[in-house]
Amino acid sequence: MVLLSHDEHPDNLDDSGRALLADVPLTLTTPGGARRLGGGARGLADWESIDLDRPGGGTITVTGLPAIHGPGARELVEPITGQVVGFALTGEGLPTVYVSGDNASLDAVKEIAERFGPVDTAILFAGAPRFPVLFDGAPLVLDSAQAAQAAEILGARRVVPVHYDSWAHFTEGLEDLVAAFTAAGLADRLRLDPTDTRR
Repeated sequence: MVLLSHDEHPDNLDDSGRALLADVPLTLTTPGGARRLGGGARGLADWESIDLDRPGGGTITVTGLPAIHGPGARELVEPITGQVVGFALTGEGLPTVYVSGDNASLDAVKEIAERFGPVDTAILFAGAPRFPVLFDGAPLVLDSAQAAQAAEILGARRVVPVHYDSWAHFTEGLEDLVAAFTAAGLADRLRLDPTDTRR
């Protein structure tokens, strides 16, 4: 299974990612993305859920969550940057995981926290990507300070930041994230090393 925030920008789905999807039985993404991708892609609207069987028995529920790929109201942003989805993963006896997708809205994070908070792990897309010609150069995804705010709103026990390097339009990197989480008193929640198993 693949969780795909959106299919329209190469920093989320590049050519090699598209090739990979051909061998994936299920890709969960936006409703529009599912229509464009076809095959094993399925779109999830806001708050729509799907139950999937776990290999060891039981199920995991994946819920589509609101996300806005830029500053402002969804109806103003989506015609410019496209539709985006986030995800919650839940199940009996399992930790709650939030995957933000390319979201720039703390209001959306507040809605999600009301339904799913506190979360055990928040995978937050960050990097403050900007284009001067879009939204007066405002970030299209969370900046570092907003990522720290999102972690606090969600009551996240651990935060795995992603989407903050390797592309020229990212304007904030790892040092900015660490500084912002440190300033917010949340540095102990950051998990930058995949082998870090602290609870």
